[in-house]
Amino acid sequence: MNRFTTMEALVHVFETGSFSGAARRLRVGQPAVSKMIAQLEDRLGVRLLVRSTHGLTPTEAGQRFYEKAKSSLDEADEADLAARGAAATLAGRLRISAAVTFAQLHVVPRLPVFLEAHPELEVEVVLDDRNIDLIEEGIDVGLRMGALHDSAMTAKKIAQAKRLVLGSVAYLAKAGEPKVPADLGAHQSVIYDRGAGGSVWTFRKGKVETAVTVKGRVRVTAAEGVRAAVFAGLGLTIASEWMFAPELRAGTVRPVLRDWELPPIDLWALFPTGRRASAKARAFASFIEKQLSHTVRY
Repeated sequence: MNRFTTMEALVHVFETGSFSGAARRLRVGQPAVSKMIAQLEDRLGVRLLVRSTHGLTPTEAGQRFYEKAKSSLDEADEADLAARGAAATLAGRLRISAAVTFAQLHVVPRLPVFLEAHPELEVEVVLDDRNIDLIEEGIDVGLRMGALHDSAMTAKKIAQAKRLVLGSVAYLAKAGEPKVPADLGAHQSVIYDRGAGGSVWTFRKGKVETAVTVKGRVRVTAAEGVRAAVFAGLGLTIASEWMFAPELRAGTVRPVLRDWELPPIDLWALFPTGRRASAKARAFASFIEKQLSHTVRY
């Protein structure tokens, strides 16, 4: 196999974490992949991977080579698409990441449309509520909500959603509906205890601004847990309309304090720093941007 294929093998080994995983992607035997990587290391005169009983660990030189190899492969894809022009189609593998609940509600259900438009494309979805390292995890495009704290990232804002105070119909029937933000002190709240959540919120109505500290006996560190707690009638919560989109449309969850505004939440498409975003990554980000351009109806 030529050097280009060896680079491809190295990228797949890094992204799957094993020779066998890379072999499955390349549809070759594991010994062939192991041999290619060994020959590459001999040619370069450096060790790219440390082999142990616990698996494969990239060396510093290996990580640098992976990043350059990945960039070269992406650029080759771009050149291929440019040469074929209008007849070009996206092909190969696209690895994306997103928060678990957001992906379940707004990404995975839309994949059939995207895949139908690009029949030669395969998609891997990495679900994680943490802000994972895009390069380390081999991500082509990540979807991330809220404020971005790493200015070195290549990012594009693709959507924005309202934050709402909401609760289940059953809870509101039992506890009543708050009329002003200060009324939240008399209610139980389900607190999303992560970076984009918390218990202190600033409400605005025209020129009036008021800060409220909500309280509750339940604090949750995952969005799906917040949803479950609200459905169980454990209290009100403050969340993006994305988090409860199906229930808002169905009317099983109802927003309150509608004439007061909370800070909105942004959705960003993030691309690995240090290389141009691939055509596949850009196409997916544009697809999600278009899909989310319609506001939640409730």
